[in-house]
Amino acid sequence: MLLLGIDVGTSSIKVSVVDAATQQCVASAQHPEVESGIISHQLGWAEQSPDMWWEHVQAAIKKVNATSMFDPREIGSIGIAYQMHGLVVVDQEQRVIRDSIIWCDSRAVAIGVGALQAIGEERSLAHLLNSPGNFTASKLAWVKQNEPEKFAQIYKAMLPGDFISMKLTGEITTSISALSEGVFWDFQEDQLSEDVLGYFGFDKELIPEIKPVFSEHGHLKREIAAELGLTAGIPVAYKSGDQPNNALSLNVLKPGEVAATAGTSGVIYGVSDKLVYDPQSRVNTFAHVNYASEEKRVGVLLCINGTGILNRWTKDMVGAGFSYADMNKLGSEVAIGSDGLRVLPFGNGAERMLNNKLVGAHFENIDLYKHTQPHIFRAVQEGIAFAFRYGLDIMRENGMNPTVIRAGRANMFLSPLFTEAFVNATNVPVELYPSDGSVGAALGAGIGVKTFASGDEAFSNTQPLQLIEPQAAAQYEPVYQEWKALLQDKLNRK
Repeated sequence: MLLLGIDVGTSSIKVSVVDAATQQCVASAQHPEVESGIISHQLGWAEQSPDMWWEHVQAAIKKVNATSMFDPREIGSIGIAYQMHGLVVVDQEQRVIRDSIIWCDSRAVAIGVGALQAIGEERSLAHLLNSPGNFTASKLAWVKQNEPEKFAQIYKAMLPGDFISMKLTGEITTSISALSEGVFWDFQEDQLSEDVLGYFGFDKELIPEIKPVFSEHGHLKREIAAELGLTAGIPVAYKSGDQPNNALSLNVLKPGEVAATAGTSGVIYGVSDKLVYDPQSRVNTFAHVNYASEEKRVGVLLCINGTGILNRWTKDMVGAGFSYADMNKLGSEVAIGSDGLRVLPFGNGAERMLNNKLVGAHFENIDLYKHTQPHIFRAVQEGIAFAFRYGLDIMRENGMNPTVIRAGRANMFLSPLFTEAFVNATNVPVELYPSDGSVGAALGAGIGVKTFASGDEAFSNTQPLQLIEPQAAAQYEPVYQEWKALLQDKLNRK
């Protein structure tokens, strides 16, 4: 059997076809080749069109089929990973009512604060494991408050992956994992949160049918199968947010195991068997892909909005004509600490780990005679690594103390310069894997149709490519402390 994985990212859609027998990727494709845009009508807002995602999903599937590396009719199951926390709303004809308010949108922060105060901080954290913040439930409340005519049309509210599954199958489902990332789930009662639904005045009928992450969420419609060259009736058997899915793709399923990603945003994600929460909701806890009432597995998630997006901005604004590899090489020629140049990478919306403050991105201590493009390239990557260190220290406060972090060799972890800075700033070794979100989604689909009995079986052929251990932590530490002092100064002014 072949398995198809779809990764609905902010920048593009990536799909992979995996041979279930070998667990190896047969072919991959992405669409579009350039990064998708984000619609920002006001400062701190971020939206994308769900219909655009669907167009890109179809184009990516057609593109991977065109490689002729496999017979598309042998694909027997589909898995979906997706950008977390987005809100998609459709009417009874399954038409999109408005653009999706995506993960990095900050407009609903005040609404979430109001919910936290009304529900009660202690009760909210104990039952939701999070403040409602600017998560999906608060975004839906924003639509209710500000666009009542659109809210009145809503048949179902869902996450981005639920929407793509709906387009493939015509069926609308969700999962506990998805509902928890939207902050709709009560972990103490193991049901939809009466507190959240009651405070916001949401009817339960807005919530799709709840199914396990690894289960059949619908079957491919005949007309869609014909359009995409696939077999009608095959199941969508797995749906997960991108960070739980990344953890799955790295076989991070057991308590104490930790994964990291550094794409548009940056994430450290650790698994726990305890219903833990941060008193300030600077890091968040959601149901992991293998969460069950009888065996609770939650993911403690640190998210930094401004990571790889700053590196891309730097390339566009400062590194014209350079590839990312060129930038990495030039930055590596500069000494640790970038000759005093410091960069705060927080220019992509309010940062949860900074108590939902809009800090912005900052370049500090620029010397017009000393600092060159290579200094900027290095300082940007060091600044991103220091943001990870800052967040990891918050996770350590909450009992997450990794001895090794697993990451896919992708995005910023393709940069030896960034990987060195990350390892030494955090003082934690990193194992790099040939991991990919779309491959993880494909193997998740294999678990969903029971081709694999467990995650361990699905990833039994996955071995680390490289182990990078700290070699210069003592040199990075004073640089980090200077960086942290600059950040604290910005926070004190907010």
